[in-house]
Amino acid sequence: MKNVKWMLAFPVFALLVVACNDTKNKPAGGPEFVTEAVEVEDTTIYGRCGEGTAMHTLELITDKGDTLTLAVDTEDGEDVVRGGLLVGDRLAVTAFRNVDGDNVASRVLNLTTLLGTWTSIDRRFELQEGGAVISNVTEPHPYTEWSIHNGRLVISADTFDIYSLGPDSLCLENNKGIYAYKRMIK
Repeated sequence: MKNVKWMLAFPVFALLVVACNDTKNKPAGGPEFVTEAVEVEDTTIYGRCGEGTAMHTLELITDKGDTLTLAVDTEDGEDVVRGGLLVGDRLAVTAFRNVDGDNVASRVLNLTTLLGTWTSIDRRFELQEGGAVISNVTEPHPYTEWSIHNGRLVISADTFDIYSLGPDSLCLENNKGIYAYKRMIK
């Protein structure tokens, strides 16, 4: 009787082994996972603050030589400008066209104000023109480069929203928290 049960169980077991081995070489019928990161296009507009800038209007002379006039309003009571507006300062701007067809700035970052040496309790780095970062090389993950991408600050592998930017303070925010820095004057 034992032999009969074994003889009946053996074909089922063999079928399972063959079926499992056969599916290893075939792609699953479900969704495929992409292992490569998809690059999101940078829609930031770069340029200089123009003389026509006023309290609620930004005149931006783009790097391409175009002059844009954008409305600068507060968003839910929050100022969209980080670092102030001074004629001639280099800016990074994200914008949209509202239902009336007007260009509206959704985020304005003053890159001239952003440049410089920033320090906190555990980190010190200098953001330089052209995207270079000078950092303390003894840090576990020293910063080496920076850029702006869609209105966000990318420093090496970290991406931050600029929560606030003033003449002597910088607050960066990501999903891990808010990081506060003060400007070091040489």
